[in-house]
Amino acid sequence: MEKLDRELYLGGLCLLLNRGTRIKPAFDLAVEAIQGGVSCIQLRDKESTRLQIFKTARLLRSLTKSNDVLLIINDYPDIALAVDADGVHLGQDDLPVSQVRRLMGDKIIGVSTHSLAEALEAQKEGANYIGFGPIFATETKDAGPPKGVEALSALMQHITIPVVAIGGIKEENLSAVLDTGVNAVAASSGILEQENIAKAIEAYINIIKGEES
Repeated sequence: MEKLDRELYLGGLCLLLNRGTRIKPAFDLAVEAIQGGVSCIQLRDKESTRLQIFKTARLLRSLTKSNDVLLIINDYPDIALAVDADGVHLGQDDLPVSQVRRLMGDKIIGVSTHSLAEALEAQKEGANYIGFGPIFATETKDAGPPKGVEALSALMQHITIPVVAIGGIKEENLSAVLDTGVNAVAASSGILEQENIAKAIEAYINIIKGEES
């Protein structure tokens, strides 16, 4: 599998700390994730106040920076800048990439996309990477219907910036996702719902590296 450059997802796995799937505080989960070898953490919180998200992001930035792990903040460029995160991840209803770029400078900007048209538009606007999905069924309320690996594979033929697959990706279907040539994967419930998060992450990384048992 083609690996992304260091400024994006080294190792090909990003842990999505989704407020709705957390069983522990974000900081505790991040500590376990880093112990497991994750190289990118993405904070997604649709429920907390902006001040609460800022405080969580600030704690995560201290932890990730000291461990050479990337931190991406969903939806809020101002919070990403305030804590000096590595980048921001935007949804289709957020500010346009071109406008966020004026704020973020050379920091990473990713965009959630659910179709080839949206992916092409994000690429044209100057996104550093796109997230595409959901690949499989997921409990995330606003994720939409699953796209499947066929749609992901077709999209890969047209997009020249890095593509991160997301949505229902678990150990048992990870190899099928990687076979599309996708650059990286983001996982949430497949990791966060496991009793041993570090071990779950190690299992994902081993599959990504082609070292599955």
